[in-house]
Amino acid sequence: MSLYWRIFGLNALVLGMATALLLWAPVTVSVPVLLTEAVILVGGLGVMLVANAALLRIGLAPLDRVTRLMTTVDLLRPGQRLPVRGHGEVTELVRTFNAMLERLERERAASSARALFAQEAERRRIAQELHDEVGQSMTAILLALKQAADEASDPLRGELQQAQEITRASLDEVRRLVRRLRPGVLDDLGLVSAVTSLATEFATHTGLRVTRRFDTNLPPLDHETELVIYRVAQESLTNAARHAEARNVTVSLRGADDGVVLEVSDDGRGIGAAHEGAGIRGMRERALLIGATLDIAPVRPTGTRIRLAAPAVRKQS
Repeated sequence: MSLYWRIFGLNALVLGMATALLLWAPVTVSVPVLLTEAVILVGGLGVMLVANAALLRIGLAPLDRVTRLMTTVDLLRPGQRLPVRGHGEVTELVRTFNAMLERLERERAASSARALFAQEAERRRIAQELHDEVGQSMTAILLALKQAADEASDPLRGELQQAQEITRASLDEVRRLVRRLRPGVLDDLGLVSAVTSLATEFATHTGLRVTRRFDTNLPPLDHETELVIYRVAQESLTNAARHAEARNVTVSLRGADDGVVLEVSDDGRGIGAAHEGAGIRGMRERALLIGATLDIAPVRPTGTRIRLAAPAVRKQS
C-alpha cells in the first residue's frame, strides 16, 4: 500500500468511527447548542485528533527512523543500516536509503585510499628532499665549521664550535623529521622494530614515560597494513604528548585471532565528549583502508585507550 492510501485509510478510519458514533449513539444537537452537547462534541473532536495522531505516528514511524539515521550517520563508522520490513513506498525508501549508504561508504573508502596514498607519496618526496638536499648541505656546513675551528685562533674557535653544535642539533632535527615522514626502519626491519624506535623517540623528545609490550611473533602483514598500524601508533603518541597532558603511555602490539591488535593507552585528561579532530578522523580513515576496526574509549580513572584491530594478510611473494 502506498503512503498516500495509507494516510487516507487512517483518516477514513477515524472519520468512519466518528460517523458511526453519531449514527448509533443517543446524541443530538440542539439549536442553540447546549453546554453539555458542546462538551460532548469537543470531547469527540479531541478523541478523533488523538486517534488520528496515534495512527499517523504508527504509519510514519519508518520515516522517523530514516530521519534519525540521516542526522547521525557517519561514513567513518560503516555498517549503520535500517531494518527493512514489509512492503510499500516507505519500505522501498528504507531499502534505497540503505543502498545509498553502502554506495557512499564504498566511494568514501576509495577516495580516502587515493588521498592517503597521495599523502604518503608526498611524505616520501619531502623526506627524500630533506635528506638529499637539506641534510647533505648541513653536513657540508658542519664539516666546514669543524675545519675552520681547527685552524682558527682560540677566541674564534669557541664561536665556531658553538656554531657546530647548533648545526649538529639542527641536522639531528632534520633527520628526526625525515624518520617521521618516511619510516625507513619499517621497510628494513619490520613493524615491531619500527614501533619500538617510534616509542623510544617520543620518550626521548617529549619526556613521556613509554612502556612497551610487544609480541615478537606476529601474523604476517602486508606493507599497507604495517604502515597503517605505524601511523596510528604515531598519531596516538602525538595526541598523548600534545593534547592529553599525559605522563605515562603504554604501547602494546600483539597477535590476535587472524590479526594484530595495537593498543595505546595514556593517563592524560581523557577524550571526554570532545569533538573528534583531524587526527582521530585520519586514524579512522586509515583503519577503513585496510578493513580494521578502531575503538577510542576512556580509561578509568583518567586517560584514553586507542585500540586498532587489523586483519592479517599474507605477504605476497
